[in-house]
Amino acid sequence: MILMAAQSAAAADYRANLGPMPLDDETKAVIAGRGEATATIEGDRLIVKGDFRGLPSSATVAHIVLSPAIGVPGQKLLSLAVAGTTEGTVSGSYKLTKSQAQALKAGRLYVQIDSEKAPPGYSWGPKGTLWGWLMPEHERAEPGVPQQGRWFIPQLDITTR
Repeated sequence: MILMAAQSAAAADYRANLGPMPLDDETKAVIAGRGEATATIEGDRLIVKGDFRGLPSSATVAHIVLSPAIGVPGQKLLSLAVAGTTEGTVSGSYKLTKSQAQALKAGRLYVQIDSEKAPPGYSWGPKGTLWGWLMPEHERAEPGVPQQGRWFIPQLDITTR
């Protein structure tokens, strides 16, 4: 019983809300869908599981991507296994380096799912994908309900300066 409690206390949970990005007049006909992904740290391993639905074409590949900052396209870091077509799952388990673990804690890792009809990309990054930043689990406001108090942004969540 004590061992299970210690394992639970050591696990850090992260969640990503996957959505289409970027969406413009050119891409809105070929990108769509939603999904969720969760990530758990067990020791030095990152375990990712997720699902997606509503893609207008079959999923082809998925990755964990390292970004310089939240909201900024980054470089593919780890490949995720994809099962399904226009709906399905993504998963993977990886040993993280110290710098990768720090990037995860800072909100700089995101999940990206590409699909068959997704356009190749903009000069500044990919388009036609589902993206979602892996953020530490935190309280979330319901849609249409203003969030009270501090907003959650990992790189700004510093208790002392």
